[in-house]
Amino acid sequence: MAGLIRREDVEAVRDRARIDEIVSAHVTLKTAGVGSLKGLCPFHDERSPSFHVRPGVGRWHCFGCGEGGDVISFVQKIDGLTFVEAVEYLADRVGIQLRYEDSGGPQRPREEPGRRQRLLEAHRVAAQYFSEQLFASGAQAARAFLAERSFDRADAEHFGVGYAPTGWDNLQRHLQGRGFTQPELVASGLMSQGQRGIYDRFRGRLVWPIRDVTGEIVGFGARRLYDEDQGPKYLNTPETSLYKKSHVLYGIDLAKREIAKQKRVVVVEGYTDVMAAHLSGVTTAVATCGTAFGSDHARIVRRLLGDTTAGGGMQLASGASVGGEVVFTFDGDAAGQKAAVRAFGEDQRFYAQTFVAVEPSGMDPCELRMARGPDAVRALVDGRQPLFEFVIRTTLATFDLDTAEGRVGALRAAAPVVAGIRDAALRPEYARMLAGWIGMDAERVRREVAAAAKRGSAPGPVRSSRPDASRPGGEGTEPEPTVPALPTPDPRDPVARRERLALVAVLQYPQHVPPVFDDLGEDAFAVPAWRAVHAAIRAAGGVREGATLGAGHWVEAVVEQAAEPVRGLVTELAVAPLPEDRENVVGGYVAGVVRGLVDLGLTRRVADAKSRLQRLDPAADLAAYQEAFAALLAVEAERRTLREGEIA
Repeated sequence: MAGLIRREDVEAVRDRARIDEIVSAHVTLKTAGVGSLKGLCPFHDERSPSFHVRPGVGRWHCFGCGEGGDVISFVQKIDGLTFVEAVEYLADRVGIQLRYEDSGGPQRPREEPGRRQRLLEAHRVAAQYFSEQLFASGAQAARAFLAERSFDRADAEHFGVGYAPTGWDNLQRHLQGRGFTQPELVASGLMSQGQRGIYDRFRGRLVWPIRDVTGEIVGFGARRLYDEDQGPKYLNTPETSLYKKSHVLYGIDLAKREIAKQKRVVVVEGYTDVMAAHLSGVTTAVATCGTAFGSDHARIVRRLLGDTTAGGGMQLASGASVGGEVVFTFDGDAAGQKAAVRAFGEDQRFYAQTFVAVEPSGMDPCELRMARGPDAVRALVDGRQPLFEFVIRTTLATFDLDTAEGRVGALRAAAPVVAGIRDAALRPEYARMLAGWIGMDAERVRREVAAAAKRGSAPGPVRSSRPDASRPGGEGTEPEPTVPALPTPDPRDPVARRERLALVAVLQYPQHVPPVFDDLGEDAFAVPAWRAVHAAIRAAGGVREGATLGAGHWVEAVVEQAAEPVRGLVTELAVAPLPEDRENVVGGYVAGVVRGLVDLGLTRRVADAKSRLQRLDPAADLAAYQEAFAALLAVEAERRTLREGEIA
């Protein structure tokens, strides 16, 4: 496990990374009152803005879908990053060099922030250079390649496609002219090291920039154009500190938002297939870069889909997520079928349903768009079939089902596939279908499937633990025990509304809250959800501590003290608009709201005291009656003092 980021560094990132600036890169924000901004939620479709950001407390919350958190959790969700990755990304943006605690395990090599930024800048400069060269006089072959595949100049510019000129040092001279050193160019992977020095890795090739989920260019893929080029058809950036081929998906920067919204990702096989798919309206298409789809790719996709039982999102009672789809497209040839079978192994890593889309004539999305237009590409994806059905049929096609030996062999080969279907309710139906496809007795097929399951041929899905986004270095931590959700407060209940408003005031403006709030006992709130938030406020030190910390740190302190189901409520309250938030009157308004809550509690205590007094008989127990009467007088006096404004 990698070392944990030091807590003080995580806090520094939260302080320095302005949440309104980070969110504004994805959401158009407009003023929603003093200190509050709102816009359309990037995580679900909506027509009226319900996504609120309050920079003063460093939190965001959508009152439509219920998502919320701090600047780190926003980057996690919008870019599909882990907690540590999000902190590292923000630290790079704001110029903080992170320190890591030694966890006793192997440490992940990390670039120093300054060096990483230099390598990223080298890639940005190189991408601009390649783009400019695409329209120079020497790039006729590159432009012809694109034109033959129905891509025009606007398409090339949208995807950042460029051209690496022939020659050994064109890019090298350009980058060195911009101040980059030879060691930096070699470390970036843009140059190769030879016996006579360094030289351009990409020469005479069409070039695609490969970006990570944050949009940073971390490498390039290049396609051979000339017959005299003896290199491979496709050449990618080598493994570097920035570029790990098993950790990148081409097109992820363009597709990530639509993947999160549509809950669907379409995995195609190449750069031109991604271009063709997006231009045909399949805007969730991505492709691997020089390697097969593997477990690391699956983790990226799962984060973007929200495909996890430990995180938020809609779930079934069994824990499986609802509505997500992973669609693999493969060529119809033997290699494509082999790839589909290999992808079936990754199916176990998803809770989303996995499908395969294969064009019967063997055309890939790029060829299909050229031959039949964008509608055909969309129809290909929409006509997907369950991945396990495709794998079963592919498996059966390798046997001669006209012979007894072939049928028995097919059964033995296909039974583990049926046993591996994650949805147990589907297994009997596919066992029945398998019997029909093979032409065997259904009961015999059912027994073979059951035997395959007992042999361990059907591993369960790999359950992912979502790191606690409020905990430094949360990546890799064990998931917390499941805590029952609190009942949702009834918005029609006047007591629930008053208690909620008081908590909004306490979290957003602790400096204006009368100290009497800290004297409230644990039973001061009648609504269970608000009582739980109040408990977290008390555990964080109360409003006296909040006034000292300041709004941002105060809310974070309350979040840390809250139980898991309560943290989202704290964020919601910290972002919720107040009916009165004008700077010149908000102090008095907040004080009045809190005094109103205290008055409500005192009124409740007065009623309880009167009820107790009425139940006592002074003739039977005079001492108890006098004690109850004194308690009633005391609480009435306390309420009277509050109403007369003598309690601060």
